[in-house]
Amino acid sequence: MDKVVESAAAAVADVTDGCSLAVGGFGLCGIPEALIDALLELGVRDLETVSNNCGVDGIGLGLLLEHKRIRRTISSYVGENKEFARQFLSGELEVELTPQGTLAERLRAGGAGIPAFYTPTGVGTQVADGGLPWRYDGSGGVAVASPPKETRDFDGRSYVLETAIRTDFALVHAWLGDRHGNLVYREAAGNFNADCAAAGRVTIAQVEHLIEPGEIDPARVHTPGIHVHRVVHVPDPVKRIERETVRS
Repeated sequence: MDKVVESAAAAVADVTDGCSLAVGGFGLCGIPEALIDALLELGVRDLETVSNNCGVDGIGLGLLLEHKRIRRTISSYVGENKEFARQFLSGELEVELTPQGTLAERLRAGGAGIPAFYTPTGVGTQVADGGLPWRYDGSGGVAVASPPKETRDFDGRSYVLETAIRTDFALVHAWLGDRHGNLVYREAAGNFNADCAAAGRVTIAQVEHLIEPGEIDPARVHTPGIHVHRVVHVPDPVKRIERETVRS
């Protein structure tokens, strides 16, 4: 039951080229930066990531983008990352843009064993009708576009069918974790982490504070250990801010 591994490098050692990864975080808040850095050192390529965004230039998933390690990403936001936008527009990166709430629910559904669900979000737009650019051809044309999705009416309202997301691995950051993998997230740093943790077939958690089993009140657990396969203690991580705003 002791799921603690000695290092971030050891935790991600079996990630291989072409794997899919659900990665927690929102902007730079709650990102598993140590695990992402370990992936960079590992040298794996052609990854497919699922995350709210792709970090910022040179930090978090932005670091993997900079080194051309990501082939495809499912995200809800491109902003704050010039390299992300450049690779997308130049045809180097395939991007499945997904409404933010839909992305969270697709991850949650994957973790809950629900294969698909209907949502009103996107009905009457290219999200449902298809035609959203997934990959450009490098000269302004669309090389790969999103397909149309099934729609259906319930009680006089139209809904679009969205499929669940399951990934080979999930990388998450938690404030508190025990050796059994029970996790507690701190305030806004919880964001996508719990949904990603459940959606991964192998979930790896970096934790700021590692404690013994039984020390976390069961009522406080956000992600139960049944979803977590490896725990890495990463004390005192640097918590970066995307954009600092101060008064003059």
